[in-house]
Amino acid sequence: MQSQINAAKRRVVMASLYLGTGPLEQELVDCLEHTLEKSLQAKFPSDLKVSILLDFTRGSRGRKNSRTMLLPLLQRFPEQVRVSLFHTPNLRGLLRLLIPERFNETIGLQHIKVYLFDNNVILSGANLSDSYFTNRQDRYVLLQDCPEVADFFTELVGAVGDVSLQLQADNTVQVLEGMVHPYKGDRAAYCRAANKRVMDVINSARVRQQVLHAQTFHGDSLLTQEDAAAAGDRRPAPDTWIYPLVQMKPFEIQIDEIVTETLLTEAERGARVYLTTGYFNLTQAYMDLVLGTRAEYQILLASPEVNGFFGAKGVAGAIPAAYVHIERQFFRELCSLGQQERVRLQEYWRRGWTFHAKGLWLYLAGSSLPCLTLIGSPNFGYRSVHRDLEAQIAIVTESRALQQQLHQEQEQLYLRSGVVSSATFEQPSRQVKLWVKMVTPLIKNFF
Repeated sequence: MQSQINAAKRRVVMASLYLGTGPLEQELVDCLEHTLEKSLQAKFPSDLKVSILLDFTRGSRGRKNSRTMLLPLLQRFPEQVRVSLFHTPNLRGLLRLLIPERFNETIGLQHIKVYLFDNNVILSGANLSDSYFTNRQDRYVLLQDCPEVADFFTELVGAVGDVSLQLQADNTVQVLEGMVHPYKGDRAAYCRAANKRVMDVINSARVRQQVLHAQTFHGDSLLTQEDAAAAGDRRPAPDTWIYPLVQMKPFEIQIDEIVTETLLTEAERGARVYLTTGYFNLTQAYMDLVLGTRAEYQILLASPEVNGFFGAKGVAGAIPAAYVHIERQFFRELCSLGQQERVRLQEYWRRGWTFHAKGLWLYLAGSSLPCLTLIGSPNFGYRSVHRDLEAQIAIVTESRALQQQLHQEQEQLYLRSGVVSSATFEQPSRQVKLWVKMVTPLIKNFF
């Protein structure tokens, strides 16, 4: 990321849940400052713009937080830097006053993770935080020189930024002029405005994509590869397609949910689906599809020891046990349906690490390599579908080299896992306290 920032000439766009406050995160901020400084010293007026989108509640947690980390950039480069803090419209009124810090994050978050430098884009599930830079397992895909994808995510982050609170140099926040306030204004009016702003980006990208598709595949001048080579045109026919998928249920945008459900529905007998999530809490709809379809599934999840909440203080420390309870219920259902051979659960374990990787790989029947992967921020759980703002991409490819890379990535993740069986839940570490079992159904939609 630092090398990408150093090389950026036109734009740096970062969307994350939060920015941490440690030395590695400070290095990243210093790197941004250095690049902005360098751009000002150039002979021509600089057009480098830095846009950062974070979540308001998570980014405001504690005295030293994401906001205080970024204030020096805003103070030094007010014309070039924008920091937007998304505040869910569902946290308002009495609820907002009564729910304490940390717990208020359960209501809804800005969860998109996109890191963009000119025309290079990193899609990930990782946040801008020390553990992700050191010992937290996640996934990252770097798309190099992809102006269409970079433009789309620049516009998407800009749209969400427009309906967010704008951080000021004195650490206050303001809404853009003419914008409905996310928690003081009328909720329905705010959501309508946000829907329109985001859908304008999605619809204009669709129009651009349709034009590009028509030019590529239906243009009068379309040549076969042989003809093109004979004419001296060395551009190969496209072999990889990237589809951005956006999920913002508070704004009634559910493209990612529809595509994910379609993928799970269409997976045929003999196909293999590898699905991984840091937090195993599939929605009922996704669970029903996994149990009701014919494809083979290998679902990778975190063992309790590598769950990000393991060893946390207070109520949060019980969250790994709640996930064990959900996992056990799902495993029992698999066994009662006789599906435990077709749908296998595997747990990731790595000493000293935590697990946060999520995504999906699709292997068509008879194929030893995947033709599709999903990568981005969603965890396939209730929060991802209903509460948070999410984005990922579907990469569909016929390129054997890329398929092999995706296969290798999947294999490396699954290598560090063990298959879940009935014996797994007999271990002393898997005993779940009665109170956790009782409250899990009540709180499972919040974590």
